[in-house]
Amino acid sequence: MKMKKRKFRIGELARQLGIERFVVRFWEKEFNLRTDRSEGGQRFYSEDDLATFTTIKILLYEQGFTITGAKQQLKENKGKKVPIIGSQKTTIETSEIQELKKDKESLEKQVLTLQKQLIKLRELL
Repeated sequence: MKMKKRKFRIGELARQLGIERFVVRFWEKEFNLRTDRSEGGQRFYSEDDLATFTTIKILLYEQGFTITGAKQQLKENKGKKVPIIGSQKTTIETSEIQELKKDKESLEKQVLTLQKQLIKLRELL
């Protein structure tokens, strides 16, 4: 006796992934994923689809990949059970983020100083 594979509707898939339905639809479009549809056009996802969406979520949310990097990672490892290596990320490194935050703080201080100087100039006029 052949067992039938489990199918998920979009709401159930989204709940299992811990994301919103619109994110599932967005990823489906961005990653060019084809899903089964009913005659009425309702989406149905297989366990393999769940695994693919789980991988996408891990790549984007846990590993810090960009969508482009995640697409590349999925393409390179299609059909393989290859662990994701952090050095393959296409994102900004933590040290760069910290440096950008410092730059932002410095610029914000400069803006405040300039605003104060502008107020003083207006008072003099």
